Amino acid sequence: MRPETSFRFYWRGVAVAAFAGAIMLALPAAATAQQVVAFVNGQPVTNLDIEHRAKFLQMTTKKVPSRKEVMDSIIDEILEIVEAKRFGLEVADEQVNESYKLVATRMGLDADKLTQLLTAGGASADTLKRRLRAQVAWANLVRGRFKASLEIRDKDVEAQMQLHKPDEKNDVGYEYIMRPVILIVPRGSPDAAFEGRKREAESLRSRFQNCNEGVTFARALPDVAVRDQVSRFSSDLAPQLRQILDGTAVGHLTPPEQTAEGIQLFAICSKRETRSETPEMKEIRDQMFQQKFGAKAKRYLETLRRQAMIEYKVPEAKLRDQKDQK
Repeated sequence: MRPETSFRFYWRGVAVAAFAGAIMLALPAAATAQQVVAFVNGQPVTNLDIEHRAKFLQMTTKKVPSRKEVMDSIIDEILEIVEAKRFGLEVADEQVNESYKLVATRMGLDADKLTQLLTAGGASADTLKRRLRAQVAWANLVRGRFKASLEIRDKDVEAQMQLHKPDEKNDVGYEYIMRPVILIVPRGSPDAAFEGRKREAESLRSRFQNCNEGVTFARALPDVAVRDQVSRFSSDLAPQLRQILDGTAVGHLTPPEQTAEGIQLFAICSKRETRSETPEMKEIRDQMFQQKFGAKAKRYLETLRRQAMIEYKVPEAKLRDQKDQK
């Protein structure tokens, strides 16, 4: 064997030995991460679950959670999902992914950027997705099982209104019956096309005097679609949109706005006054519902916790949890 060949085999052997050594060093860490520290009704909880959840809670609360807080979060999540499944309520992966994208959007990110943010913080996308799955399943379960007791009566809302907002007790809301009118602009069209259709929309507004004749006239125009009527309460609308609708007379069209389909207007065909669906009453109704829902969900979860079978596989894990409880 030539010297250079022997030299090459020597360093190849060194590299293989070093690689094998690295694998052997990594095995204990990987095994520790996947070590099961507890079972909750048969569901395993690993060291990695705890590490990711601790980092996730730290990112969301801006403080370092105790081990008890981390374990309670995981235990509650498992109990919520398992109980929902017992009643046939399972959340599809597609719904979880949509909720994940919504969280990202509210943070000004896309799903990939959110995943990168969680990973950089020591958590994971799966941690948040499991939390979202549990929240949706649990909310559906509590709403379904306790629907009757969670109902909020109008007279109770009115009583709270008079108690907390006496100056607004005479406020009224409106129910709007509307017909969406779209002047279609093909996708990919230049800005000039949208501007041209806006001018057409303004012309249509000036001629639109009532829904019966106006809808017929709009439908006869080229590339104009009139959708089925929709009903909306002012309490369900954003303040800016409420202001636009309040400023549009019945039988007329709202100012044009650009959408993905083209230029959209709304024909206000009816506006009915209501005192039971004002924005202020909706706010109070939502607050009362959240209070009822929170109390009912808390008692339900406490019952599940008392009935749960929690088995600690690592003795020191149980000792640390007990220490945190003191």
